[in-house]
Amino acid sequence: MRAQDSSEPGGRRFSKQEKWLLLFFLLSLPLVNPWVRGDGVGYYAYVRSFLVDHNLRFEKDWLSANSSFLTSRVDLNGHLLPDQFTPTGYVGDHFSVGPALLWAPSLAVVHGVVLVLDHFGAHIAADGFSRPYLIAMAVTTAIYGFLGLWLSFLLARKYTDAYWALPATLGIWCASSLPVYMYLNPSWSHAQSAFGVALFLWYWDRTRANRSLGQWLLLGMIAGLMVNIYYPNAIFLIVLAVEAILGRVWMRNGTARNSSTIAVVAWHWLLFAVVFVAALMPTLITREIIYGSLTASGYPPVATWNWTSPALTRVLFSSDHGLLSWTPILLPAIIGLFFLWKRDRILGASLIVSFFAFYYFIASYPDWDGLSAFGNRFFVSLTPLFVLGLAASLAALGDWMRSRGRALAVAGPAIGLLAIWNLGFIYQWGTHLIPVRGPISWSQMAENQFGEVPTHFSRDVKVYFFRRHLMMQQIEQEDIEQQLQQHKGGN
Repeated sequence: MRAQDSSEPGGRRFSKQEKWLLLFFLLSLPLVNPWVRGDGVGYYAYVRSFLVDHNLRFEKDWLSANSSFLTSRVDLNGHLLPDQFTPTGYVGDHFSVGPALLWAPSLAVVHGVVLVLDHFGAHIAADGFSRPYLIAMAVTTAIYGFLGLWLSFLLARKYTDAYWALPATLGIWCASSLPVYMYLNPSWSHAQSAFGVALFLWYWDRTRANRSLGQWLLLGMIAGLMVNIYYPNAIFLIVLAVEAILGRVWMRNGTARNSSTIAVVAWHWLLFAVVFVAALMPTLITREIIYGSLTASGYPPVATWNWTSPALTRVLFSSDHGLLSWTPILLPAIIGLFFLWKRDRILGASLIVSFFAFYYFIASYPDWDGLSAFGNRFFVSLTPLFVLGLAASLAALGDWMRSRGRALAVAGPAIGLLAIWNLGFIYQWGTHLIPVRGPISWSQMAENQFGEVPTHFSRDVKVYFFRRHLMMQQIEQEDIEQQLQQHKGGN
């Protein structure tokens, strides 16, 4: 059963709920933090080095990186260690190239403007590290994060109702790990990954009733972009298999397809695969240049992963960045995928299978906790699933209570409290009141929520907006100190 609202983003007027989402996004833009740090050094290096230096030599990017990133990568003389280079002589950058593709248009414009202004004596460094570049990168990330939420809202509105889709979108926006990577650490890939998955699922769902050849080709391009951004997103190609299998059973009542129809379907799949591989060329080419192999990723070989002993429980409930223990709003979101199955069997089954495949994949990864992360950052890619699932849970609550108003009166404050809790948790994580790596003390965290956060939050918010550079320096120094303490503890 589908709601009557259209999910088309073009050719219509924006709804009241979409205008509220846009307003909320615009008001949130001052939160954007223009810095490149940690994993972001690797992601940003592709676009900066190619745009400014016209190559993929990342020595400048590594040597200009934040101290906690650089410390283990240089010798006492400040030279990059030999293990930072691959056999091809390039700095080993295993991070994906997709985020750089998304940043490239805005950064190219900024680079051109900076060159022109510098010609007229503005004296702005046209090196990719100066503030105009970083602001453009950060704002672009926030925009892609918002577009991912908007597409997720459109999907949720289609299968539930705008009445539920809006609070579900706002809830995931404010009470999950997404805001950390949409605003505070914009040089990482996760907000862009949420956009890529949302775009793929939205277009897949929009065209699945009767997909034309041209739509298959465009879907292949979108799928390639999604995987360029974040490799594990390839798991979402599962939805095509579920669509093919269940579509025959539920949409055609088991009737056989004639040979010509089967041939057409096979032709579409073949062309999709060709376009998908072609769209992966940015990844394949950069792997060949940097590592000397099209298939080298720079990550630990999958054969060494913990496939037979995945950390299934710890991924969800550990104090070391557990998905549900850190971001509990995701529990009703996951449960809601099963309610969604009742509304649309193919969509629900596709998302349920995709979620559990992604869950098993991450649980098998040796660094399943994401090391330095807020919550389990890997699952930010699943933002559209969580928005859809939460909207379906809210709709089910409304059906059970036989009143949308009463259901929202119960769920609305709960979502608000989870958002406030998450905001305080992010504040603790960002200011190092809790460790950014490894397990945390829940008792200390709870004590901070009711003690340190209310006491110092308003003061530090002012610092964040008006003396942010000093605050970032302090956070970086504290991060180095925590790394040293954890290293000593490990020894």
